[in-house]
Amino acid sequence: MPSRVKLRPPQPSDQAAWCELVRANRRFFTSRVSTKSTASAFRDYLVQSNTPTAACRVICRREDDALLGAINVTEIVRGMFQSGYLGYYVGEAYAGQGYMTEALQLMLRTVFSTLRLHRVEANIQPSNRGSVVLVRQAGFRREGLSRRYLKIAQRWRDHERWALLAEEWRPLKTVAP
Repeated sequence: MPSRVKLRPPQPSDQAAWCELVRANRRFFTSRVSTKSTASAFRDYLVQSNTPTAACRVICRREDDALLGAINVTEIVRGMFQSGYLGYYVGEAYAGQGYMTEALQLMLRTVFSTLRLHRVEANIQPSNRGSVVLVRQAGFRREGLSRRYLKIAQRWRDHERWALLAEEWRPLKTVAP
């Protein structure tokens, strides 16, 4: 089945939609995502998306091009490491509908086929059961717990480390580009 979403690099014309998505989901994102709904924050995101150490994508619904969220691989290190860190978010109105499952599959194709990374790591708060299910379903394996790993909403928060290796990745047959 063709994916209901598409991924593309963020563009300057996305600023209003991106800022509105973040603003409208401030409460939903509070303990999960550390991003601001300002023009300056969006400009920083655009700058980051144009570096060799990041692959940033906005998630858009195919039927109407609505911006649903973002999915990024950052801190990409080449050489002997060939790895990066996965981060993602989707607006509350779009959560639980399979959009992020489809977006993750598309991003993993980019990670392993286009970027040719060997490993991608996702760090997830243990209480975020939806994200744990998402990455487990995609084939990620839990590698451990990083205590007080990231500061989100002014609090250091524990995160589980989940990783997927290129040789372990198996695209979900239900999601085609």
